[in-house]
Amino acid sequence: MTQLTTQSEVQRKGRLAKTASYLLNIKTTAEKNDALTKIAHQLVLDQDYIIEENAKDLANGQEKGMPASTLDRIMLNKERIEAMADAINLLVKLTDPVGELIERIEKENGLIIEKKLVPIGVIGMIYEARPNVTIDAATLSLKTGNAVILRGSSSAKFSNIALVASIHRALEKTALPVDAVQLIEDTNRETAKELFHLNEYLDVLIPRGGKALIDLVVREASVPVLETGAGNCHIYIDAAADYTKAEPIVINAKTHRPSVCNAAESLLIQRDWFTEHGEKLLHAIHNAGVSVIGDATVCQTVHFAELATDEDYATEFLDLKISVKVVENVYEAVEHINRYGTKHSEAVITEDQLVADCFLNNVDAAAVYHNASTRFTDGFEFGYGAEIGISTQKLHARGPMGLPALTSTKYYIYGNGQIRK
Repeated sequence: MTQLTTQSEVQRKGRLAKTASYLLNIKTTAEKNDALTKIAHQLVLDQDYIIEENAKDLANGQEKGMPASTLDRIMLNKERIEAMADAINLLVKLTDPVGELIERIEKENGLIIEKKLVPIGVIGMIYEARPNVTIDAATLSLKTGNAVILRGSSSAKFSNIALVASIHRALEKTALPVDAVQLIEDTNRETAKELFHLNEYLDVLIPRGGKALIDLVVREASVPVLETGAGNCHIYIDAAADYTKAEPIVINAKTHRPSVCNAAESLLIQRDWFTEHGEKLLHAIHNAGVSVIGDATVCQTVHFAELATDEDYATEFLDLKISVKVVENVYEAVEHINRYGTKHSEAVITEDQLVADCFLNNVDAAAVYHNASTRFTDGFEFGYGAEIGISTQKLHARGPMGLPALTSTKYYIYGNGQIRK
């Protein structure tokens, strides 16, 4: 008598996603784009229901005392859902990288060797709070012929279920398999741990969230991890900085959307520039609603600043809070950033090109800026449509990860009876 075994939700959905990935492999760009167009349309059709389910997550979050920045990351409204749909429609217009010829070699014996981009297979996403990641990850995966297993957090559970239900309704009307997008609805820690070791079905696991989550996945997972990083981003104001550029860049980088990973968390100011402009800039930051913590020089300059600790300089606040430190030169700024930064996005404000080049070349980060806000490190801004995350590692992909980052390579060798001698 055969004994029946009960598969867990993770195992069952992993198997379905793996099977779907083989079916996706043979789908055309036209079929994938048709599916994306229908998903964008379905999201708008379902927006009232999605917002209604999102309200449950917001109510639960308020009841648990979640900070306003977290609630903002969870919140969905008509504008944000329409922005999701617009991003998907932009994705449709982007070139499908699958099948792109990277290299072609013709050997003397007549062998032709071609290297092409192919789907990775099954992508696992584990993420916190942001329900927009559900849409970004699903649509980017589908465009590149990958199946995806999504595992969001309990804070956005109802939103994620509603969004994936909308995706499935759309896929039912297309040539793509509905099982290509899977959501792990059970958000307890055991399902996360199980996903870490789903080597049989997952080809890569991408964590997207705070430092604690990312560190946990990198440390514990046996599945290959494509690491996205927390954003302890810095702005360095050099002695040759133009104040009329510095103030709006700092205010924008900190306040435009403080809860996201490309918001500035730390400000480094060259001492001479600080002596001339520091007090004015600190007041502008304070008047923008940002609390300031800083070194002794900063605290002696303005009454509203509190003394910062080493831990503060290493913290991603994700809130209207910024650490400020006075430094002697660009070399000290670079040293500080490479010590405390998370290799995400770093900016220098200066009119001295040599200083700018020194900063850009020596700071260890995925994106470096000269006289611009760090808020531009984003897949949409870089022309990728959506993004599946911002990689802070150096292998395979770095920076905002769009379509090419979700492909691997495969060698196609064409012969006519050749044998190796």
